[in-house]
Amino acid sequence: MPELGDRWRDLGEFIREQRSNNRLSLRSLSQLAGISNPYLSQIERGLRKPSAEILQQIAKALRIQAETLYVRAGILEERPTEHDLEGEILRDPFLTEDQKQTLIKVYLSLRHENEDKIVSPPLSESEIEDLTTSTDS
Repeated sequence: MPELGDRWRDLGEFIREQRSNNRLSLRSLSQLAGISNPYLSQIERGLRKPSAEILQQIAKALRIQAETLYVRAGILEERPTEHDLEGEILRDPFLTEDQKQTLIKVYLSLRHENEDKIVSPPLSESEIEDLTTSTDS
């Protein structure tokens, strides 16, 4: 288990990385999250221990699940979960906002259509890798 100081530094680095992936400035994220610019800067540098409420505001602004930040902060224990496809789509820097919303709507519509049955078994990691490799060529 990481030391407390390391945990906050790791959390801050993760938030900074997510902010960078979303192409947001520190000021933009602080405005979206409704927290002060200096406070967010201190969180990113691992100097402050944010509350669960602040983490929730940051997660919402970054368009990620608050649980992700709670786990990194040590508030929750990590649980095995399904892949976060919606989150992955929202974080993709190569899609426009309209494209992201369209993909999510199509995905949710198809999931809803098949919600009462599993139509195919989940793929293994190696099967996914094989598919990814074959489409990259």
